[in-house]
Parts: sequence; structure tokens; C-alpha cells
Amino acid sequence: SDSMQVAMAACSLRAGTMAVTCSIAEASMGCPTADGFGWSLAIMGIMDWMRGKSFGTQDDALVYYRMGMLRKMAAWGVMAFLALVFVLFARPMYRQGEPTVAGKRAHDFPTEIWGKPGHLSDLRGKVVVLNFWASWCPPCIEETPALNHLQKYIESRNALVLGVSWDEDPDAYEKFLKDQGIDFPTFREPTKKVALEYGTPVIPDTYIIDRHGKILRKFYGAQQWDSPEMLAYFDSILGLGKS
Repeated sequence: SDSMQVAMAACSLRAGTMAVTCSIAEASMGCPTADGFGWSLAIMGIMDWMRGKSFGTQDDALVYYRMGMLRKMAAWGVMAFLALVFVLFARPMYRQGEPTVAGKRAHDFPTEIWGKPGHLSDLRGKVVVLNFWASWCPPCIEETPALNHLQKYIESRNALVLGVSWDEDPDAYEKFLKDQGIDFPTFREPTKKVALEYGTPVIPDTYIIDRHGKILRKFYGAQQWDSPEMLAYFDSILGLGKS
């Protein structure tokens, strides 16, 4: 009868409500508990009553409960994946440098330093801060003043910043150099071939190359190149280079 169906639904609803009240902690942890079964019974009873159907069997409720748990597990799986990505990208090693490239020989390529053609290999004996950038790249613009400061800090110790720009428009490029007062040597390479050979599909990226032409580190994104920590890092490199 309808009155019996209402009573059964109300009973299940109360059981489910108690289950939710008593197992908030377990639910937040994504752990299945027996109390969740009571909640499933409540939902099933109300839905069946509204459709004018009988309450259903325990097997029906079990199926519904399992479906709910699968949805919960899928949701927590996505959250776990996103958390893992966040942890990986937030690691200091990733933000501050990639040591896995250390020791690899830097690819040689044609350069144009202060209007004079040459090659990267011509700079052997110097520490080179190889920076890939563009005038239309906001993070590149953000780190430009710090790169200028770094150039002044290291130029007297047989080291330099070398910029390689992705700019296609020479006028925009030259205007940027003038407006920003670029103090380090840089040239345009709009084909992006050199950057891609180094493993840089996104700018800015920076490679620290030692005096023997080998990569020490790769830095992702804009950096505060004139911070005390960064200057101490370069002090250690330049000091090792002198010994």
C-alpha cells in the first residue's frame, strides 16, 4: 500500500541521514563504509515511491550503492592526478632548474653578437647564460631588467648573457631593445630551430653553459636573476671556473 511505501522510505531516509551524520569523516576521505548503504537505501526508497513503484530489493540498492562508489572513486582519482601534477610542477627542482641536462654538450649554432657573425662555440672559455625570449612574451619582458642586472654582475668575470629572440618583426625587436635598454648581446632567430634543438618549445627558457661548452642547468620560465640566491649560484659557477 502507499502508506507502507511511505513508511519504508521514511525509515530508510532516517537511516541514511544518520549514516551521513556519523560518517562525514569517512566520506571526506573517500573511503567506502557500511553506512553509505543506508543512504543508498533512502535515496532508492524515495525515488521508487515518487515513481509509484515498490521499494525494490536489496540487490537493487546494492547496485545503486556500487555505482555511487564508482563515481566517487573516479572523482577522487581525478583529484589525485591533479594533486600529483601540482606537486611535480611546484617542486623546487622543476621551478629552479632541471639537473637532468647537466653534462650534455650545448648544441653549436650561428650567432650574431653586437652585429658580428659567429658561433656559440666561439664563446668557449666563457660562462654563457643562453636565454630564449621574444618581445611579445610577457614573462620574457618581466625578467628582462633582472637579466640586465645579471649581465652587469658577471661580465667582468668572463661570463655573459646571450639572448636568442623569436621575434619575426625586426622593427618591433629593435624598438624593444631600445625601450628596455638591453645590456646583453642578443639576436633574432625567428625560425625557432635553435630553441627546439635545445628542447625549448615555450619561452622563456634559459640554459647555463660552462666554460667547456657543457650545459650546467636549464631554467624554466621567468626567473629573478638578480636575487641573492641566484647571484650566489653564479658566484659558485664563476668561482669554480677560475680554479
